[in-house]
Amino acid sequence: MEQNKSAFYASMLMIGAMAIIGVIDNYVIRLAEIIGLWQFHLSRALLMLPLIVCLSLLGLGSLRPRRFGVVALRSILFTFAMLFYFSALALMPIAQALAGLFTSPIFVLIISALFMKQHIGPWRIAAALLGFAGILCVLQPDPQAFDVRTLLPVAGGFCYALSAVVTRAYCSNESTVSLLAGLVVTLAIAGAVGLIWLALFPVEVPTGPDGFVMRGWVWPMHDALFWVVVQAVFSTIAVFMLIKAYQLGEPSYVAVFEYSVMIFGPLFGWVALGQSVGAMQIIGIAMIATAGVLLGWRERQLQSRQSQAR
Repeated sequence: MEQNKSAFYASMLMIGAMAIIGVIDNYVIRLAEIIGLWQFHLSRALLMLPLIVCLSLLGLGSLRPRRFGVVALRSILFTFAMLFYFSALALMPIAQALAGLFTSPIFVLIISALFMKQHIGPWRIAAALLGFAGILCVLQPDPQAFDVRTLLPVAGGFCYALSAVVTRAYCSNESTVSLLAGLVVTLAIAGAVGLIWLALFPVEVPTGPDGFVMRGWVWPMHDALFWVVVQAVFSTIAVFMLIKAYQLGEPSYVAVFEYSVMIFGPLFGWVALGQSVGAMQIIGIAMIATAGVLLGWRERQLQSRQSQAR
């Protein structure tokens, strides 16, 4: 009974976290019209760091990593994933950006099979193929009018998958707070490096969201400050809920509920911002979510068999 309660609370926390992320990430387009990607990540990270220190003071984990090199590698990979993802948010509807990011379970499967020599059964292969078909439905790539920007969220999904593999293989003994702190510090450094580069080698910046990646420091930034603060505060709250969900529930069970962001994000984008979602994209989102659920179910089965074998 107690285990069922924990699982229920964990699922509710994860769904709540994904609802928050699904809402706030829709407003990155507002930031992209005013400031640049690098300024956004630097300013947001500086606002998030004190909040993460508070998480540590509340007893949720140590800020100090046990293996600095591994945590740094994981943070760099995760940072690249976020840079690609947020760049995509400025250029396409959230449904497409999320679909690309959630290619990560497919990449995890491929990496595990090719480089970690893990056995991949027919169920997981079927789930990967279903997810890939869903991604094609959402992104709807046109070979005759190919735009490399379509691949931005997919690149984010690949980097996210690499960070997940590193986390699973080498960071199991690390504090979640230290992993989060490492990520935020790395995002701050990436933001600062990007701003310095653009200051030394300025480029012509298109107006509006198209200039998000190429835009340097913008001052004053009072028009964007509200949205940066919203991102920092609510991202920290969402990550706190996500951390707590993984503390309460079985990771392979909890991870399935991450796919709820693919409902909240496009739904809010449609209701509040008028972003259209076609029938084929809705089908694609459902296919990606189904693939994620199938992978999570198969993972739990394998873990259960391993526990019984012991």
